[in-house]
Amino acid sequence: MSNHVFAAYGVGVNRAEMAKRCPTAKLLGASTLRNHRIVFRGTHAAAVANVEPMKGCSVPVLVWDITPADEAALDLYEEFPHLFEKQQFRIRLDGKLISCVAYVMRGGHPLGKPSAFYYSAVLEGYKVAGFDVDILRSAVSKSVEPIERET
Repeated sequence: MSNHVFAAYGVGVNRAEMAKRCPTAKLLGASTLRNHRIVFRGTHAAAVANVEPMKGCSVPVLVWDITPADEAALDLYEEFPHLFEKQQFRIRLDGKLISCVAYVMRGGHPLGKPSAFYYSAVLEGYKVAGFDVDILRSAVSKSVEPIERET
């Protein structure tokens, strides 16, 4: 089996968290998933990041070279294939168009609030990577507002 290119947009943007799960993964750089937005889906203050198609939006990602062992660890963490599935994307990295895989949540999960631990791990990753943290903050508020209106 050969290595894959993995685009991380959730806790995978946190280098320390990735090092725990995927110790042989190598960071290739940063890019964006164009025409997608980041949202949080799940229940009981345990929602996790997801990307969904949205024209005109983009989601910053860290791009990793992962080994088959790293991918197996990510499969367990992402609850593949039950909670997340793997989707192929084309992104630009260092001026070249490349193929990568990202984990995308299967349908049917409500918008929700992430746990403080999960959110802080993703936020730290955004800060270290130099990503616009307002994208993340906006995703949380848009994922929580509909829930709060219903109560």
